[in-house]
Parts: sequence; structure tokens; C-alpha cells
Amino acid sequence: MNTAPSLHLYEEVLLLALRDEKGTALTAYVGHLLAGAVLAEFLLDGTITMEPTRKQMVDVVRPGHTGDPILDECREKVQAAKRRASLKTWIARLAAIRQLRHKAAMRLCEKGVLRCEEHKILLVFTQKVYPEIDPNPERRIQERLRTAVFESSRDVDPRTLALLSLAAAGELLKTVFDRKELKSSKQRIKSLIEDEPIGKATKAVIQAQQAAATAAM
Repeated sequence: MNTAPSLHLYEEVLLLALRDEKGTALTAYVGHLLAGAVLAEFLLDGTITMEPTRKQMVDVVRPGHTGDPILDECREKVQAAKRRASLKTWIARLAAIRQLRHKAAMRLCEKGVLRCEEHKILLVFTQKVYPEIDPNPERRIQERLRTAVFESSRDVDPRTLALLSLAAAGELLKTVFDRKELKSSKQRIKSLIEDEPIGKATKAVIQAQQAAATAAM
């Protein structure tokens, strides 16, 4: 009997983005990766479509509810928009949802994959961290990615392809492969994700945020 929890794409991305033991984030752009994962899920299940143009305008074609609070909150935002917006715009908007990372992590806590801890910083500030208590879901995610990269076939399922592209955008592949493996598989990964829109858009938004932060400094 298989009792493994069923995970959404945003939950899979979050597992890659958190340090297993400390439960802290590996990147400052977890929100953008989660937003990209949500939009990828919407594309995969037919909730939204995206124009095959440079602007990549997004349209909702199947409104409704999934029963997942994260997906439903994001879906309602896209549905309620008065004007159409591009994929990059929606990644930035959804990434700005208050406590998005916390909400996503709590979903994994409810599924018994993570636990929530609160730490005091300087006896004043409270930091929430999410150590991993069940490593099996992340191991299965890593195995999927390794299979996609090291098998010669280009017939990779769209969900795994989106996950690989998002992990590359957030520089999270180092949690799956060691340095030598990453170097040897660089071209294979590039060829797999070159036409995958979500990861490319997410990477572009992250780079824009990084450039803005550097300019401000």
C-alpha cells in the first residue's frame, strides 16, 4: 500500500529550496519559484492558457476551485484581475502574496513532510523554519530529476520538465547533483529546458529583482 503524500508542483519546488536539517531557504527568491510552480500547474491542468507571443499574455479558461488553499488563492487573483497580464507579471504578483512561503510550508507540515519551528533572533524577532522530517518525498523528486537528466530520451513528462526548469532558474540543482555531475550534464539540462516557458520567465523575473536590488545598493 502506497501512503506517500501527493504533492503539488509548488510543494516539490519548496522541498528543493529548503535546507533539509535547518529548514531555512537556500535562495531569497523562494516566492518567485513558488509563483512559477503555481502557474506551471495551472498551465498543465488547463486552468490558464498563454499566448505564444513575446509578451506571453495569460488568460483563465477554466475557473473554479481545487480544494488546495494555495492554488485557490492564486487562481482567484488571476480570475479577479480587471486586465490581462503577462506571465512575468503574474509571477511577480503571486510571489508578493503575503506569507506565501509560510503557507506553502504549512501544507507540507500537514502532510507530515516538514515540521514548523520558531526561533528567537536577538531575543526580539521570531523566525519560522521548516526542517524535513520525512526525506522520502524529496528523494523521489530528486530521482525524477536525475532520471530526466541522465537518460538519453527527450521524452520527459511536462511536470518533471517544469520542475527541472524552475530548479535551474532558482539555482537549486545543486541540491540534486554534485558539482561534477552538474558540469557534465549542463548541455543536456540546457537542451531540455530551452523551450520551457515557466522556468525562463521565472528566471527573468528573479534576474530583474536582483538587478533592482544591486542598483538600490
